[in-house]
Amino acid sequence: MPEGHTIHRAALDHHRIMAGQKLMVCSPQGRFTEGASRLSGQLCNAVEAFGKHLIYHFNSGDALHVHLGLFGRIRKHKLPLSEPRGAVRVRLVGNKHAIDINGPTICKVLCGDEFVKLTQRLGPDVLRSDANPDLAFKKISNSKTQIGRLIMDQSIMSGIGNIYRSEILWRQSIHPETPGRAISRQTFDRIWEDAKELLNIGVQHNAIITVEGARPSKGRYRERVNIFSKSTCPVCKEPIRRFEISGRRVFVCEKCQPLAY
Repeated sequence: MPEGHTIHRAALDHHRIMAGQKLMVCSPQGRFTEGASRLSGQLCNAVEAFGKHLIYHFNSGDALHVHLGLFGRIRKHKLPLSEPRGAVRVRLVGNKHAIDINGPTICKVLCGDEFVKLTQRLGPDVLRSDANPDLAFKKISNSKTQIGRLIMDQSIMSGIGNIYRSEILWRQSIHPETPGRAISRQTFDRIWEDAKELLNIGVQHNAIITVEGARPSKGRYRERVNIFSKSTCPVCKEPIRRFEISGRRVFVCEKCQPLAY
């Protein structure tokens, strides 16, 4: 599943090439025909991201809400239009570019009230300037749930995905099984600031980079991370423990990240 930096990078790119234009919207696959017809011909005012949710705002007050989920994919290409590749749920065509979205978990039209409800149920997004970290800390500090689960809960903090979770907690020497109520405000602030820094790097380079001084690689993510999917800790050389939280892989160095209650 794409992490928050990927969606914010897409929002920046799509806003640049689509905002201020009347878009032709269609559904080559046919599963979004009604929604596409409703949006087609409208002026796109803006494109923005809320965590892992991509939002296209139109002048009518409608919004296109896209969540890629595990298998969704976005392709951007210049005109003239080419034949759709695969099952394209929605195609947005501007003056010079087109965007194809395949296989999203969510692809729907939101009216004003529905858009507000969506944003209200999401936790603060570390990449947004309007984010209020106090809201996230209040929920975390009152919870017995593991911090490794809490920071992946999009209703608590938006945008952090599976790779960033293990990397941030390792960088801050926090065991992912530490209960939320054992996280002090100072510790939470370190988590928040590190997440903000790393995801901004991700937006800038369009890649997950959590190793200090590392550069983007054409290889897999393990070339730019510290412990995710690794066997030994880069600092103490002890074995990395791998386990699952809510069905997702987590990596921890038990020596560098002692469990606290």
